[in-house]
Amino acid sequence: MSAVLVAGLLAGYGIAMPVGAVGTYLVGLTARTTLRTGACAALGVATADGLYALVAAVGGASLTGVVEPFLTPLRRASVLVLVVLATWGAATAIRSYRAHDDVAARTDTLLGPARAYGALLGLTLLNPATVVYFAALVLGSRATASLTHLEQGAFALAAFTASTSWQLLLATGGALLSHTLTGRRGRLLTALTSSALIAGLAAHLLVS
Repeated sequence: MSAVLVAGLLAGYGIAMPVGAVGTYLVGLTARTTLRTGACAALGVATADGLYALVAAVGGASLTGVVEPFLTPLRRASVLVLVVLATWGAATAIRSYRAHDDVAARTDTLLGPARAYGALLGLTLLNPATVVYFAALVLGSRATASLTHLEQGAFALAAFTASTSWQLLLATGGALLSHTLTGRRGRLLTALTSSALIAGLAAHLLVS
């Protein structure tokens, strides 16, 4: 069981630590709102990682073949969501700046903790690379071969725990950034930079 838990932790950190579009948005969201909202968003990402880890542990080799036909539409849907997030973030930041609004949460008033959780859960679930990653990891590891139902659950829980710890670290970084960039210009710069990075990652995903 210990080998399965270690494998799950390593799998969770392996998929969570590369800071892509989701991580960038998470940091920017927390910087513009509150740590509570950012933490809920972080749990949304970790929940998706945990679900995919469980599906990969149960499904194994068959997953890659099932997901492959849907890679292109999922990639396009993910790009669309990222572009919407980037545009919305930039637009609300500019509107807030022009209105001389110093309230941090005003740039994302429609995205409270519950909606932040749902939004990041959905965005992460749209990424087919996550399930392919976990499926390949399960297939290539002796520690996760022929898992019992209990071990499958332990693997997924360990992956969820690892992802949660990393996503919360990113959210905390966003909260610290919020305290550092307290002025209107600082928050505008944070939002525009985050939106630019997300748009760039969306473009890279589209052409890859």
